[in-house]
Amino acid sequence: MYWAKILGVDRLNEGNRIRILSTDYVVQNAILRQIKIYSDNQAQTKNAFAFKWGKRKSYDSKVVLDAHKAWLIQRYLKGDENLLNDYLFDGAKFLDAGCGSGFSTLLLFEKYINKINYLGVDISEAIDIAASVFEKKGLKGEFLQADLMNLPFEGPTFDIIFSEGVLHHTNSTEKSFKYLASLLLSGGRFMFYVYKKKAPVREFCDDHIREYIKNMNNEEAWQALMPLTMLGKTLGELKVEINVPEDVPYLGIPAGKIDLQRLFYWYIFKAYYRPEWNLEEMNHVNFDWYRPLNCHRHTPEEIKNWCEEAGLSIEHMDIEDSGITIVSRKNE
Repeated sequence: MYWAKILGVDRLNEGNRIRILSTDYVVQNAILRQIKIYSDNQAQTKNAFAFKWGKRKSYDSKVVLDAHKAWLIQRYLKGDENLLNDYLFDGAKFLDAGCGSGFSTLLLFEKYINKINYLGVDISEAIDIAASVFEKKGLKGEFLQADLMNLPFEGPTFDIIFSEGVLHHTNSTEKSFKYLASLLLSGGRFMFYVYKKKAPVREFCDDHIREYIKNMNNEEAWQALMPLTMLGKTLGELKVEINVPEDVPYLGIPAGKIDLQRLFYWYIFKAYYRPEWNLEEMNHVNFDWYRPLNCHRHTPEEIKNWCEEAGLSIEHMDIEDSGITIVSRKNE
């Protein structure tokens, strides 16, 4: 195993412990895992994602997979999957920073996995789901449960780092981004997505709802969000389009025609809706947004500055209302 040998753990047995760069690890269920204490917010976020990725039926239907794959290809590759032939050469050292269950990675990179040296890292027990999925699909990959701000590597190590919707769930998006960028080899690529700052009322409501469910357990929070999901579905089914006569700059609302559900969605509160999805699938998206206490939002200007400071050149930047997608390259 490529990464096991790099880390000196290829001969360890179940339950064995090892110390790497002043951090203790233990082998459990054939996966190397950090032994450490997380901040309260990070521990809550870790548990939220373990719960979310455990609800397989809420995200692995064909309609969900097809929609998410199309979204990934458009954001990262401008609709051209052939770009991956340049990014993922034979033997490329690939870090999936915050792999979760492997959901996004497999949608985008599955046919390349067996020709690269893949390492999936996640803070949560979703890492076990990812390992199981890889095994069932006959894919070659190694996994590590660890904090993305404290990985067992010194200096540039990876040819490509992929972090889809993860950095904003760490204690500091900027610090985690710059730390991971320091692990990128010269000429290597960093592909990532972070949340974009929203309109002021939406920002207020998002934080209010997040605080409201803060002290619930995960199942209670899932159920508490269901009425919001049902409201989003009801608004969507109205199929009502309105015309905003003029810009409302202090609320971030632009002039023009907009579906009523999207007006609520982008400028008041997130209540995800797709007509072909069921309630559980839509609630999964809302839970993903509202449940983690670590949920930072950023501006494109911030991200551009961070890339420059980290020695990265932006090759492609996709800015949507929801977030900011970057394909960047480490300056040689």
